[in-house]
Amino acid sequence: MGNCLIAIDRRIVVKANFMTNRQTSSKSAPGADQIQSAKGTLGVMIPGMGAVASTFVAGVEAIRRRLAQPIGSLTQMGTIRLGKRTERRSPKIKDFVPLADLNDLVFMGWDIFTDDLYTAACKAGVLDRALLDQIKPFLQSVKPRKAVFDRNYVRKLDGPNVKTGKNKMELAELVRADIREFKKSSGASRFIMIWCGSTEIFLRPTAAHASVKAFEKGLEQSDENIAPSMIYAYAALSEGVPFANGAPNLTVDIPAMLELSRRNEAAICGKDFKTGQTLVKTILAPGFKARMLGLSGWYSTNILGNRDGEVLDDPDSFKTKQNSKLGVLEHILQPQMYPDLYGKICHKVHINYYPPRGDNKEGWDNIDIFGWLGYPMQIKVDFLCRDSILAAPIVLDLVLFLDLAQRSADLRGIGIQEWLSFYFKSPMTASGLYPEHDLFIQSMKLKNTLRHLKGETLITHLGLEYYD
Repeated sequence: MGNCLIAIDRRIVVKANFMTNRQTSSKSAPGADQIQSAKGTLGVMIPGMGAVASTFVAGVEAIRRRLAQPIGSLTQMGTIRLGKRTERRSPKIKDFVPLADLNDLVFMGWDIFTDDLYTAACKAGVLDRALLDQIKPFLQSVKPRKAVFDRNYVRKLDGPNVKTGKNKMELAELVRADIREFKKSSGASRFIMIWCGSTEIFLRPTAAHASVKAFEKGLEQSDENIAPSMIYAYAALSEGVPFANGAPNLTVDIPAMLELSRRNEAAICGKDFKTGQTLVKTILAPGFKARMLGLSGWYSTNILGNRDGEVLDDPDSFKTKQNSKLGVLEHILQPQMYPDLYGKICHKVHINYYPPRGDNKEGWDNIDIFGWLGYPMQIKVDFLCRDSILAAPIVLDLVLFLDLAQRSADLRGIGIQEWLSFYFKSPMTASGLYPEHDLFIQSMKLKNTLRHLKGETLITHLGLEYYD
């Protein structure tokens, strides 16, 4: 493709029996009855307790207190069609598969700053102070532990709340100790770790990432190719805790982490939450391709003023993000299959740090398309989005779905959870597979996975049976 790249609130609830109202049953598929219940408390561990994490946790608490609605969350508001359209079976997803109840979530995290989540949320400026004040005691009870951090990987930030150790293996052991302590103090029975930290500098896989043995040797030697996010992932997977990567960092997208994930049956997924501009691309580009409309250029630029924008002001961190954002169009449009339509696309992506904008990111897109007989047309998009508002429900869904995967005999041992591609800019896949970026195919993949887990017929939308 011719790119021009210029303390913790504890809740006890009685869980509902989600399947009491199923109208019909279908034949069980392998593994359909092998999902463990969501009984007990789910511990959510978050490296990076800034704007996204504070918006997520504050939002969960606001929803638990019925102060707000879980808008944007598929697990809370989405439905799933079962069987034929004539059967009219479309339960909510949370009533179809046994997801953890929001009242059963408890939180812990790490950050380079000492701010509790109330202070962090106030500084982020995403949520109204009036809402935050209603849940202030709860947010103040969630305080960050010392973080694993190295300015060599995130050059625009620095903070006092940082772990020290003689090498990276010792730092990993300190994170593992935090995980074990949280397991004891929280009383939770299940755990998830989700990276909400900053974008690290661009890294490529090296020999240190090739196996668990090589990675552990690299930890002992403090190999420069092992970034802090990898230390968290290693610690989580070593403790049997699933890990989701919300940034474009390499992190778990290496053979060593896949090996560790499979060995300890701790699911992984990533990478880079699909929020603003890329969300729009994965909606529009499939439409162009479906109608066989050509694309000659797509120019994207963003202004963003939060901590993420500050980090991305560093060229090496931006390269990591740019690499994640640029691959979307190529995989959706498949220029090798449609060279006349998509073989000469000029695709540019820019992100500019602009402090007055805060968390309210603005993304501009100029899209040059062409249609019948090659006649040109243009589309302009100006998306004034709220970055953390779009990310928070993604975090919630990933936490609940990863926990579901961990309780499923069909999913917990396979490593990469590709069915969660719906939530990521740069989805992880098995070796040799191209990632699926089309949002609508991703949605079908996710829902068909849920149907498979419960032994329901997969939906193809063929529909010929209605006309026999």
